[in-house]
Amino acid sequence: MIRSEPHGEVMLVVADNPPVNALSQELRHALGDALDRAEADPAVGAIVICCDGRGFFAGADIGALGKSSTPPSLPQLIEKIEGSQKPVIAAIHGNALGGGLEVALGCHYRIATRSAKLGLSEVKLGLLPGAGGTQRLPRLVGVEKALSMIVTGEPVTATDALGMDLIDRLVDDDSLVREAILFARERISARDHPRSSLRTDRLADAVRDPAMFDRFRHEIAGKTRGFAAPEACIKAIEAAVKLPFADGMARERALFASLVKSDQSRAQRHVFFAERTAAKVDDIPPGVPRIPIAGVGIVGTGTMGGGIAMNFLSIGIPVTIVEREQAALDRGLATIRRNYERAASRGRLSGEEVDKAMSLLASSLAIEALADCDLIIEAVFESMAVKQEVFRKLDAVAKPGAILASNTSRLDLNEIAAQTGRPEAVIGLHFFSPANVMRLLEVVRSAKTGASQLATAMDLAKRIGKVAVVSGVCPGFIGNRMLGQRSRQAQLLILEGAKPWDVDRVLTNFGFPMGPFQMSDLAGLDLGWRRESSKGESIRDLLCERDRRGQKTSKGYYDYDSNRMATPSAEVESIIAEFAASRRYRPRQISEQEILERLLYPMINEGAKILEEGIAQRASDIDVVWVNGYGWPAFTGGPMFWADGINLQTIVAGLQSHQARFGAEFAVSQLLQRKASNAGRFN
Repeated sequence: MIRSEPHGEVMLVVADNPPVNALSQELRHALGDALDRAEADPAVGAIVICCDGRGFFAGADIGALGKSSTPPSLPQLIEKIEGSQKPVIAAIHGNALGGGLEVALGCHYRIATRSAKLGLSEVKLGLLPGAGGTQRLPRLVGVEKALSMIVTGEPVTATDALGMDLIDRLVDDDSLVREAILFARERISARDHPRSSLRTDRLADAVRDPAMFDRFRHEIAGKTRGFAAPEACIKAIEAAVKLPFADGMARERALFASLVKSDQSRAQRHVFFAERTAAKVDDIPPGVPRIPIAGVGIVGTGTMGGGIAMNFLSIGIPVTIVEREQAALDRGLATIRRNYERAASRGRLSGEEVDKAMSLLASSLAIEALADCDLIIEAVFESMAVKQEVFRKLDAVAKPGAILASNTSRLDLNEIAAQTGRPEAVIGLHFFSPANVMRLLEVVRSAKTGASQLATAMDLAKRIGKVAVVSGVCPGFIGNRMLGQRSRQAQLLILEGAKPWDVDRVLTNFGFPMGPFQMSDLAGLDLGWRRESSKGESIRDLLCERDRRGQKTSKGYYDYDSNRMATPSAEVESIIAEFAASRRYRPRQISEQEILERLLYPMINEGAKILEEGIAQRASDIDVVWVNGYGWPAFTGGPMFWADGINLQTIVAGLQSHQARFGAEFAVSQLLQRKASNAGRFN
């Protein structure tokens, strides 16, 4: 786990705790003992701490949070490192995240490979850095940069870390240990070594301008609404500015202790583990061969097709994209380039990276151009007839062994696969829009999808940075099937007397970024709507017939100004009232509690049915789908975890209270009823 290697006057202390060098209790003990020996050895003039494997220390053992442990705790270990009379150098490769970066902050010097990333990501677990990160980082890089890193939890590149003085030297990936030893030898003769806890010079800006904290709160308010950890992070950094280091550490520990016991942190840790569990497919035996993916084909250059292409181009996989008409192809290619250039203008990519990605993109009007692709993804109009025609053509031109994937969001994959002579090669890859941004990927297995194809898709999802969840075949799969329940109730609620903005407010107060009617306006009410076939049979039909098609027409369920700011619409109220009266609805006052129950409880019930039918492998997979694909607030852990928290008996009672009016729509699933009766849980 820890080994010590003398290199003349330099002691190399190497950690090897696969898979990610987590700072477990055992590792902390071993590392502390190695440091004590190096400190006591007169032949040692300097110490280099590094790690084997994929990266530097990845952080604390999350599963051990809140549990008792024996010394040294991580803060005590870091204090030991910083207190060494001999220079201690952190040699960083891969990722140095969370407690891993806090260890590096306790070292006197830090060097890193060019490909390394450094960050304090605890906020994503509903926590704050609890081993001095909120106190040492602002002393090293300044308060403004520390706020950004700690409150967002996003890592920085090694190049950026050098620019902000977080690291002292940048080295090539293949020379880290050699350069670290040379760097250590240069520091042996120095009388004093920089200790971040003693520095105050980088705090001066915040001392002069304490209002920077409130300005930062205002800037991030939209992104952190509902989350407790970001504010705790800010308070801890404020303590670094206002208090002596020891008092700031005490404040950090108190805030950390409060967070670690909170429902929010438990929920966010559930999501963390659920995302990793979702990658495991229970019935794929070990050693199933993967299919090498060296080239990807895409049918369709619309919004989805272009976004899907970017996922593969960005990791260096060549893409061939096919469209029926040149004008559509040109628009699609231009959109891809524009998206890349926008990312470059925001500093996320270099011009060279944009050019490299675009150089991997080929295009054609002939489907035969996809003949050599290892994976072909269909991203055409959501019509069974259209998709079946595409798959018949793909079956004729694709090489043997190629995976044929559909981006369908709701259609029967078995019917699509049946159009080919290779149903084992057919799989669903349901990307979420925008496909180059959204993390979720529903991987849909048909009745005949092969184990190799499924395993390959799951591995590939990880390569392109997606969180993949396996779904069986049913209308809407996991996410849209549950969304359908919510959407039906939202439409009924506005006919019964609730206003669209009342419904949206209940969900945004719950923690969603937007409600169903705001979401509809953003997506466009006319998706799939045709004027020539409209019969005015729904509120949506009536709105579209009046050219209220959403934000793009400045009118939808809401009215929008030139900045797309929404206000309630009197015209929409009138349209709804007239339509409701024609359908013999009598308006009534509807409480926020009823709105919440009507929207969310049927979703939980549908999730239980999805589990009963084997569509989802586990309840936590449903949570992953909704947190990553539909904006369910992570601080509640996802729908099934949230249901556990408020008690399944409460869900059942709520469903039953509405069943008299809505009948089968609110009939409780057998699984939910059984778990509630036995005081059980989904997770």
